[in-house]
Amino acid sequence: MTTDRIWTAALLIIGDEILSGRTQDANLAYLAKWLGVQGIRLKEVRVIADDMDAIAAAVQALSAGHDYLFTTGGIGPTHDDITVDAIAAALGLNVVVHPQAKAILAEYYGENLTEARLRMARTPEGATLIENPRTKAPGIRIRNIFIMAGVPVITQGMLAALDGQLQGGAPVLSRTVAAWTQESAAAATLLAVEKAHPGVQIGSYPFWREGKTGANFVIRSTDPARLDAVAQALMAALAAAGIAPIDGEL
Repeated sequence: MTTDRIWTAALLIIGDEILSGRTQDANLAYLAKWLGVQGIRLKEVRVIADDMDAIAAAVQALSAGHDYLFTTGGIGPTHDDITVDAIAAALGLNVVVHPQAKAILAEYYGENLTEARLRMARTPEGATLIENPRTKAPGIRIRNIFIMAGVPVITQGMLAALDGQLQGGAPVLSRTVAAWTQESAAAATLLAVEKAHPGVQIGSYPFWREGKTGANFVIRSTDPARLDAVAQALMAALAAAGIAPIDGEL
């Protein structure tokens, strides 16, 4: 595992149901956290409709711009599940019935393996499979692209099957310092501490609770010792600015 190179990923969320508001996406937060453990940073997310040309264009751009691209949605048994076809077109590949995927589905469904269900064995030519412990219909890996289901529990099972399988850097760690203060009152302090500690990022997340305003300041680094040092520096700087810091999240 390397620690100096930053590995990045993008997520492409596919589905008219997401854009219409009928379905709320639940995969983004889970994937971001999972990638962080793998030492990969989620850098870009797009949500697009079930449109062949739109999917193909997004796949070409995102797979070229990042080390990994994950897609969710559009690999089911119905006519509007067009993700496989669109990604194959984007890569200039044919769509084939993957023999291993067909065998998995045949074992799972038996005599109930319909033509519709067999659509879930279709992959871009040359693809490998991602295990689906939940419903067996596999996910798909082609080049640096991981094609996954839209149903969160299925996606999570596929990601579990990929644990430790992707090349990445050091995991990004985090530590939180909080305060009952307006975000603007701490802005200059946050900037000064971050500038004094290269390689560390500090994010500010305000909230309103019990009639009071507060903020959580999340410090991120791949180095646990540096993380602790910056947390101590931030608490000291906040205190010097007249803001009482709290070690931990509010």
